Amino acid sequence: MSAEKPDLSDPEYARFAWGRYWRLMRWMALAAAIAVGAAVGILRATYGPLPIHMLIATILGVGLTVLLGTALMGLVFLSAGSGHDETIQDYSEGPDR
Repeated sequence: MSAEKPDLSDPEYARFAWGRYWRLMRWMALAAAIAVGAAVGILRATYGPLPIHMLIATILGVGLTVLLGTALMGLVFLSAGSGHDETIQDYSEGPDR
């Protein structure tokens, strides 16, 4: 990495930043699986045997919610941490800003 501000246009830093993002996603996939297991376990303990459609809906609902939240927040942190946010020009304030 260079001594300048980090930037995703630098291939070495981009590889590092995206690697960190995907490492986070792998850990959160494990967390999503644990959350799904806990949700199914609680539902089964509360209501007894669950219909297959309820199992599928619970797995997709809980799992995808955790993963989508992680993906979006990870991209926010990637954008902010890589200096990408500072390189964007805001035209709403006028072209001379």
